[in-house]
Amino acid sequence: MKKNFWEEKTLQQMNSQEWESLCDGCGLCCLEKIETEAGEVYFTDVACRLLDSKTCRCKDYSNRSKRVKDCVRLSAQNTAAFDWLPSTCAYKLIHNGKDIPAWHPLISGDKDSVHASGISVKNRIISNASDGEWTVLQKMAD
Repeated sequence: MKKNFWEEKTLQQMNSQEWESLCDGCGLCCLEKIETEAGEVYFTDVACRLLDSKTCRCKDYSNRSKRVKDCVRLSAQNTAAFDWLPSTCAYKLIHNGKDIPAWHPLISGDKDSVHASGISVKNRIISNASDGEWTVLQKMAD
């Protein structure tokens, strides 16, 4: 991959390796979200059953859509799905013409920098919960 390819290419121009490398491994997209009547979105501590809470990666990435009915596969063709992504997400940032943050593994060179920065959900989630046991981790910023 060419260094800083995301500064020279649109999401639509990226190859699959470049596209996949944009994921910082925060795990926020794999959390259940609550949307209020006012349209505010909050991330909970309830994660998809396939999310590994220690690595913040999918346990069965290649089969996730088969195993989890409502799993959303991000692509350059479904940018409408980017609205609910966290404000720190590289896909959303690049789509909106913004820079990716210094802690992103593509910048830092360290795949664990997302965890060290406190952005990821590493060890802060549960895999499922009954009603009343959900905790809001953070409000989604615009």
